Amino acid sequence: MSERPERLTVLIGDDEPLIREVLSEVLAAEPDLDVVATACDADEAIRLAVRHTPTVAILDVRMPGGGAWAAREIRRLSPTTRVMAFSAYGDSRSVDEMRRVGVQEYLLKGMPNTDIVAAVRRVARV
Repeated sequence: MSERPERLTVLIGDDEPLIREVLSEVLAAEPDLDVVATACDADEAIRLAVRHTPTVAILDVRMPGGGAWAAREIRRLSPTTRVMAFSAYGDSRSVDEMRRVGVQEYLLKGMPNTDIVAAVRRVARV
């Protein structure tokens, strides 16, 4: 008898509706992942993280209000939530800023869906 995998809950924070929708669909298609909330800016991401305490929060680095600020506040107010960045920008300044606020992984938009799913699971195990 196989054991049912532990469900990992995910919050997506991105100002682009299409990114939120596609990422939600990709993650929700996985048997062990549940998207519990989506946010369009930093304030909403923080509020939803406090409300849902997701396993992983995926944040756009340059969303309104700032991805780094959202990451810092989510880590402070929902300390069990792990945070990963999802950005179109891979410059060292953006990556370093997100690492300084405790982001466990930094993904570039456009990578294969299988890599995104693997990264969410990896961050959840940290």
